[in-house]
Amino acid sequence: MEAVKLIPALKQTIWGGQKLKALYDGAGMDNIAESWVLSCHPAGPSVVATGEDAGKPLPEVLKKAGKEALGTLCPEGDFPLLIKLIDAADRLSLQVHPDDAYAREHENEYGKTECWYILDSEPGAELIFGMQDALSREQFRQSIADNTLLSHVRHVQVKKGDTAFIPAGTLHGIGKGILLAEVQQSSDTTYRVYDYGRLQNGKPRQLHIDQAVAVTNLSPSDASLVPMGKKEEKDGYTEQLLSACQYFVMKQLETDSRYMGVCDDTSFTSLVVLAGEGTYEGGETTLSLKTGDSLFIPAATGHYTVTGHLQLLHTTLGKKDA
Repeated sequence: MEAVKLIPALKQTIWGGQKLKALYDGAGMDNIAESWVLSCHPAGPSVVATGEDAGKPLPEVLKKAGKEALGTLCPEGDFPLLIKLIDAADRLSLQVHPDDAYAREHENEYGKTECWYILDSEPGAELIFGMQDALSREQFRQSIADNTLLSHVRHVQVKKGDTAFIPAGTLHGIGKGILLAEVQQSSDTTYRVYDYGRLQNGKPRQLHIDQAVAVTNLSPSDASLVPMGKKEEKDGYTEQLLSACQYFVMKQLETDSRYMGVCDDTSFTSLVVLAGEGTYEGGETTLSLKTGDSLFIPAATGHYTVTGHLQLLHTTLGKKDA
């Protein structure tokens, strides 16, 4: 299998904005909230845009290519990652995701550990990021019922370049005026806890209180928004480790002229162009790149080169002992 560009699945919600609509072909769609730039999830698979498999869903192409295209770190079963761009023109609900064990038992899919990389934010924009106060499960349920939950969670202001690693079980919410990139396990299970009294089609959106009480980590959080690594100057580019866990490794790359990478047999590589224009060259494949493009590089592709002035989100599979 050769490296390919992908067409994202676009998602509308009541809290989405216009930034992704401008970036992608969103004709006929309002309030585009999410662009699933790398996805094999049945709720929104990416489509291959280039090469001999152009026009085919990515899951179909990867099934034909075999496990070798995913790498030796890839677990058996479903494709493990989902990468998104998210435009929060309004606040998202306060929500939580289950871990693998709970999700497999109750939802028949992966749990959802995720990480956010802030691409842009309005002044004063904030995340809800874990608990401020320790609560028992009974107190947590009561705070939802009496509408005091927001006084028990951490409200953290954010800026461009911040990174929020959100393990499964962490109560969280994206605030108004934030554009971010998200890397997560391939799961669409969300337990909504609080939705600011909003109505959709005249009715409140569904909440999932019992599930949230069962899975939420109710200990106080002191997690920071600082990326895991410092920015390092390389030959022709800079590299910064954003986050690494057993599921994924996220890096941010900025190319002054070129980036020379290696995609070995342990993992595929995802490159998402966050800004700029350039060119990918690997093997016999040459692809043009621009802001918003998503590139899937199969495992064992070997050496490749990206030239131009670009900001890239570089993602590979993580190791279980990370």
